[in-house]
Amino acid sequence: MTQWKVLVSTPYFQEALPAYARRMEELGIVVVAPAVHERLSEAELLPLVHDIDGALCGDDRFTDRVFAAAPRLRIISKWGTGIDSIDCDAAARRGIVVKNVPDAFSVPVAETACAFLMNFARQVHWTDQDIRRGVWEKRRGRTLAESTLGIIGVGNIGKAFARRAHAFGMRLLGYDAVAPDAAFVQEVGMTVTDLPMLLRESDYVSLHCALSATTRHLIDRAALAQMQRHAVIVNTARGGLIDERALVDALVSHQIGGAGLDVFEEEPLPANSPLRQLDNVILSPHNANSSPHYWQLVHERAFTQLVEGLRAANTRVPS
Repeated sequence: MTQWKVLVSTPYFQEALPAYARRMEELGIVVVAPAVHERLSEAELLPLVHDIDGALCGDDRFTDRVFAAAPRLRIISKWGTGIDSIDCDAAARRGIVVKNVPDAFSVPVAETACAFLMNFARQVHWTDQDIRRGVWEKRRGRTLAESTLGIIGVGNIGKAFARRAHAFGMRLLGYDAVAPDAAFVQEVGMTVTDLPMLLRESDYVSLHCALSATTRHLIDRAALAQMQRHAVIVNTARGGLIDERALVDALVSHQIGGAGLDVFEEEPLPANSPLRQLDNVILSPHNANSSPHYWQLVHERAFTQLVEGLRAANTRVPS
């Protein structure tokens, strides 16, 4: 039987390994499952990859240096959608196939973005803290229906979020390098616009685009300066989309009203990050994908793509 050696480096699938043990045994897959907290760095990957045929990974740093140390590697199956941590150009040059799971977590991420909006709109987070401190203060909220939401990135997640925001009666602005289809735009009543107008007119700005060389620090000091003083920015996509130092300055000076952040430029968020000290920020530990149902769907799709890639490469591990 063909026998393949596979690195499983995402904690989510590592937890599911017992459920896949029999199938892996029947397929002749030998698993390497190192201890992982969030993701593996380049330095952590290097000693693990010399004889692997495939990888089922999370946001691990698969660089060209890692690929050079992995001469047998032919398939990387990403558990999830974002592949910005993988040097896909280097992989292609070396004949390594990279697969992801598109539309993996659109529903839970969209709901997380809604949760950030609701907390700011209805002041739930802060009134809870007030009461726990013995303060009985009626903070001023507003309804979502009297607010404008700007969505940057109108792909699968952006659309799922827009449909939910539309149900709340929000005015929707959308910005994307690829224009969303006309039928969807009409369905939710979205106005497709440029980024400056979106930033100027939105009460809430929510990021749902991929991280790339062109989108890194898309929200910089200049972009933040265009937002309204009460406006809130929400990021459930990738931390690198926002210049975090510029964001901290905008929050400290109250140049903008607040931020709801599930992702950060450095994860886990450093203990000394100023974001931890600001009372106009809600923080979450890159947890927007949380959903047993969608986790299982992604387990199966990522595993299936891994096996298909191994079979196509027809690589073998010597006995």
